[in-house]
Amino acid sequence: MQKIKTALLSYGMSGKVFHAPFLNFHPGFELLGSWERSQRRIQEDYPSVRSYASFEDLLEDDVDLVVINTPVETHFDYAKRALMAGKHALVEKAFTTTVAQAEELNALAKAKGLKLAVFQNRRWDSDFKTVSEIVRSEILGDIVEAEFHFDRYNPLLSPKKHKETPNPGAGILKDLGPHLIDQAVCLFGFPEAVFADIRITRTDSVVDDWIDLLLYYPDFRVRLKASFFIREAVPAFIVHGKRGSFLKPRGDIQEDDLKAGRKPNLEDWGKESTDKEGLLHTENSAGIIYERVPTLTGNYYDFFDGLYEAIVHDKSVPVSAEEGTKVMRIIEAALKSSSKSKVIQL
Repeated sequence: MQKIKTALLSYGMSGKVFHAPFLNFHPGFELLGSWERSQRRIQEDYPSVRSYASFEDLLEDDVDLVVINTPVETHFDYAKRALMAGKHALVEKAFTTTVAQAEELNALAKAKGLKLAVFQNRRWDSDFKTVSEIVRSEILGDIVEAEFHFDRYNPLLSPKKHKETPNPGAGILKDLGPHLIDQAVCLFGFPEAVFADIRITRTDSVVDDWIDLLLYYPDFRVRLKASFFIREAVPAFIVHGKRGSFLKPRGDIQEDDLKAGRKPNLEDWGKESTDKEGLLHTENSAGIIYERVPTLTGNYYDFFDGLYEAIVHDKSVPVSAEEGTKVMRIIEAALKSSSKSKVIQL
């Protein structure tokens, strides 16, 4: 089996939790190491890999794929340099800080004949996979409205300075927002317009930490919300159709398992607790349906498997630069909408 030699650009939470376990577990990838600036930790978990002293050192190694999992404001520069060096690139969300940057990276990857993917792992969450299955089954009838939440209760500022210092990549709109936007576009397509309200709610915060986006589709609306002051969460996914409704709490366990040091296992990985099952209340020709729906299994492994197939067998990447650019178009429109308090056509 051909090996894709892969290196990370950091080994903080993202590298340790979301990337390294899958790159190490998938037989098609070889984790070469990570660029580490101050603390050298990757070799504690993977003794045979390298700890690169610089980005240049990493690029000079025999690397096929570079994972750009650094702060958002650095994504464009690092991704461009990786592509210019002839490396495939996987870029964390938000893809870039502007639409223009996203388009430039996409054009560069195509010109170089390289694969460029965006890490939107939440498409492979158990909860979203289940919601997608319900919507695509059309059991709710024509969709009237949907509401997706990514809520937390955490009034304290992050100790990570890049998250709390004003810069082009800071704020909840470019942190949790890309997950919500990507899921909406993945499920419903690209909207016609957006209206957004973006606020600062935490004491001493100087970056946005509360968002409410309304996406306009021809026959329905989709609301996307994220906040740090939700102690008692509403369902994370609410979908209403002309025949019925589906409500699903956020329940994917992969992030918590990865943070606890558990490794992905294809036999029992990503199975939610039954108390997180969604509620379906609808009807069909046989009558009223009111039941709990078993949750599909989540698995981020499928993203990496798709990326392997794209690089080795020249298939489409699981989340393309074009899709990442669409998310950036909505983010730019949301910023404009909030500043002008008006609906922005896309």
